[in-house]
Amino acid sequence: MKDFFYAIQDLFVNFLFKPFDWLASLELENWWTANTVSWIFIIIGIVAMAYWMKELKKYNDNNEEDKSISSHSYL
Repeated sequence: MKDFFYAIQDLFVNFLFKPFDWLASLELENWWTANTVSWIFIIIGIVAMAYWMKELKKYNDNNEEDKSISSHSYL
């Protein structure tokens, strides 16, 4: 059973985390390049938020939402 957990450790440490080790060493040379993955996720988040706001505005302009006080039981 102990070998099973060592195999999992070996898989993660020596194989799956290699790209992260490379990014950590790259950060010492160029911060912007090392954080490219973070910038990509930030851009995806901004685009998704802009799309969501556009959709909310579309439904708000069509008056499709029930805005009466009794529309929600907790109000």
